[in-house]
Amino acid sequence: MTNSTPESPNPNSPESTQPQDSYVKLAMRNMVKKRGVSLKHFFLTTFGLLGFLVGISYLTR
Repeated sequence: MTNSTPESPNPNSPESTQPQDSYVKLAMRNMVKKRGVSLKHFFLTTFGLLGFLVGISYLTR
C-alpha cells in the first residue's frame, strides 16, 4: 500500500501545479452545500451567545 491519500497528493503529480483553494473558499463552498446545517449552527450560536450575555448581565447587575 502507498501512503499517499487523495487529500494529500504527491508533490510530483500534475495536480500540485494548480494553487489550492483557500480555507475561506472551501468553508464557503461547504456552507452552500450544507445550507440547513449551517443555518442551524448559526442560529444556535447566536441564541447561545445572546443567552450567555443576558445571563452574565443579570448576574452582575
